[in-house]
Amino acid sequence: MENRIDPELKEALLTFPAIDLDEVTATREQMVMAAEMVPLPINEAVMITDRTIEARSDHPPVRVRVYEPKDSSGSLPGLLWIHGGGYVLGSPEGDEQLCQRFVTESECVVVSVDYRLAPEHPYPAGLEDCYTALEWFSKHAAELGVDRTRIGVGGQSAGGGLTAALALLARDRKGPELCFQMPLYPMIDDYNNTPSSLEITGHMIWNHDLNEKAWAMYLNNKNGTDDVSPYAAPARANDLAGLPYTYTCVGQLDPFRDETLTYVQKLCQAGVDVEFHLYPGAFHGFEGIAPDALVSERTMLSTFKLLPMYCIVTP
Repeated sequence: MENRIDPELKEALLTFPAIDLDEVTATREQMVMAAEMVPLPINEAVMITDRTIEARSDHPPVRVRVYEPKDSSGSLPGLLWIHGGGYVLGSPEGDEQLCQRFVTESECVVVSVDYRLAPEHPYPAGLEDCYTALEWFSKHAAELGVDRTRIGVGGQSAGGGLTAALALLARDRKGPELCFQMPLYPMIDDYNNTPSSLEITGHMIWNHDLNEKAWAMYLNNKNGTDDVSPYAAPARANDLAGLPYTYTCVGQLDPFRDETLTYVQKLCQAGVDVEFHLYPGAFHGFEGIAPDALVSERTMLSTFKLLPMYCIVTP
């Protein structure tokens, strides 16, 4: 397996610490401390504000982090961004630099959701928070300088899973209409038994063991049973018709490779327009671990310029 890793990515992998899901709280604290030690640069062209959204009476308020261009004219497209972390880790601040780049390179307004995390808040808490954020984004689009007919949703890993789930939920609830979705290497199959998930067992950022633990926390140990909704694990969805234009990608050495391939195939068969990129030699989350690697730069070119520009900037 190691000899298949892109050489530039392999060097970065050697220095990346292993993720511990046996002590979730401690892992979260370590991530916060690591981020504070290396503060990310703030783009002076981007205005960043936190908003608190009042949800329905049976749900708590939701914090969103809004990224807007300081100078803009006309109505912009919008991107609802959902961070990754296996449904148990992460925060909007972890994607601070990424969201700023979306604003400047994709010329849009970004709303990043601080959704509730498992195991304290299992499904459907996080998804409902994302739906609340989508409704708020659509309702307040004009004041954010956004064309409400050009709002898309995207995320990486578990954020990609929530992206796929939110697209299904918005369709079925007849909620705000999405113009595109971008579930990047999405975590969508709780069975965790595809060839790629069984193949990836070592230190590859995310592997079979971590995936099993995370799904168990998100689904209250119901993962792999019949009692799992397609809104929790979108790989279980049988009807993908009517979903928005889709862009997705995955590394060939990612445990989510096969579930992503199957998802793309099902979208195509349902008549959904899709663009899909498979990156050889790339493990889970590679572009964030080694952003200067050539394969990462190719990935970012696609993410920022090609499909998202077509989907959310073209009226």
